[in-house]
Amino acid sequence: MFRLGEYQNLKVAKAVDFGVYLFDPAGGKDGTDAADRVLLPKKEVPEDLKVGDEIKVFLYLDSDDRLIATTAQPMITMGSLATLRVREITKIGIFLEWGLPKDLLLPYHELVGRVEEGDEILVRMYQDKSGRLAASMRHLYDVMSTDSPYKTGDNVIGRIYEFGHDFGTFVAVDDRYSAMIPAHEDVSDCRIGQVLSLRVTHVKPDGKLDVTTREASYLQMDEDASKVLEIIRSYAGVLPFTEKASPQVISRETGLSKNAFKRAIGRLYKQREITLEGGKIRLNKDKH
Repeated sequence: MFRLGEYQNLKVAKAVDFGVYLFDPAGGKDGTDAADRVLLPKKEVPEDLKVGDEIKVFLYLDSDDRLIATTAQPMITMGSLATLRVREITKIGIFLEWGLPKDLLLPYHELVGRVEEGDEILVRMYQDKSGRLAASMRHLYDVMSTDSPYKTGDNVIGRIYEFGHDFGTFVAVDDRYSAMIPAHEDVSDCRIGQVLSLRVTHVKPDGKLDVTTREASYLQMDEDASKVLEIIRSYAGVLPFTEKASPQVISRETGLSKNAFKRAIGRLYKQREITLEGGKIRLNKDKH
């Protein structure tokens, strides 16, 4: 039985001028029937390969949708994840480079965000209703690995593969481990496929990672304080909300979590940049 999109060990049934025909010895067939054979083109046949020998090949459909074997190593196989380069965007879909002559199609209905030619995006492989191999950007979260070697405080590299709206931003650490940037962090200037330097803030019981684009709080505080100071100035010196506001309001107005905002306000107060009077945050007139 031939398995499309996978590697198989097949046996040589017959040699012809344009290659060799292979069959599956585990399928109870001997390769005498043409329907039970697949071609390995001549240019890929090892010189010492002969009838009866076994060879490891990958099975896919050629440009004429015929099942064919190859000794080339594609960048992705059935059910796996891989980062592939966008070669061309067309009316019928997006074509990805995957190491074989025929590009892999990413249909528009399997797209989760805008991509451009040259982008490197994370996808999985599946077989569509017509039997062809195709790529998808959907449901990657379900097949990510959760056995990363990382712990809280580690610096990691992650690729954005989906914006999760209310949940946060889905990221693949090392292009394989499941991770998420919290929703309150501003990633509006980021794109699908973008690679970020991140820090692990929490390892969940199921192995998934919480990560942040921000430095450790003691390093990030000065930058946050400067940001909040500029926001106060933009409101003519009086902030229309305080650290007691809801996390949603603080995130919307500052792009910071409530805790980060409170730390920034504390830093500014100690530096006498602001005053806290009457439930309002004001610029210190003695310094501004």
